[in-house]
Amino acid sequence: MNADRMPARDEDQQGARRLALGAGLGLVAAVLTIALPLIFLYLATYNPGGFFTFSSTLIEDLSILLLAGAILFLISLFVYRRAFATLRKVESRFWIASVLCLIGSIGFLLIVVLAAVILSSTSSLQTCLHGSPSHALSCLRSNQPIGAYSGLLGFALTWLGGLGIVLGLFFAGHRFVRGALAGSAVLYLLLLLVLVGPFIALLYAVPGTQYVLLIAPVLAILAPALVLAGVRQPFASVRP
Repeated sequence: MNADRMPARDEDQQGARRLALGAGLGLVAAVLTIALPLIFLYLATYNPGGFFTFSSTLIEDLSILLLAGAILFLISLFVYRRAFATLRKVESRFWIASVLCLIGSIGFLLIVVLAAVILSSTSSLQTCLHGSPSHALSCLRSNQPIGAYSGLLGFALTWLGGLGIVLGLFFAGHRFVRGALAGSAVLYLLLLLVLVGPFIALLYAVPGTQYVLLIAPVLAILAPALVLAGVRQPFASVRP
């Protein structure tokens, strides 16, 4: 064995398995919460017709996807946090990622509240939107202010949780010497940066953000897929 390696411990193997489970849940959640809603909104905006128009049916379906995806993201973040908490027993710096993931869990709970508010206010939101998703936040503020501010705070806390995943995967990539894990951390970081622009556009008019947002589904799917690729095989040794 190389001098800079040591045998993997049970905590390493358990942490890796939890990383795989968290990534799998995150992959499904990304499809439900980011990929499908963006595709639906894009078609309703640039190629409207049939189901893909800004109707109460579309808003209800999007809110159901958001609610289901947020719950899965919440479970995924919980599993990631458990993975980092396990790895913290063998490397203390994982505590940072574990704490940030805990903060992100609170954010996802607030997003679940937002999705429930949207689901209960589809008719009033449809009237307010006038076919423009950029009015979503202002419509929520006027119709359901609690839901709007819950969503704002939820996004901020969830973003911090995402940062915890980035740090945790970077540390895991270093410990397990797996480039795929380090690459997934980079993709998660890019996803966080991409999501900031459209979120700011909900508060202020920023042209062109809709094109940047199209990158989000790709990153949201590739990032957990790389995690799964990085932990698909057990670890015989780790970097101390």
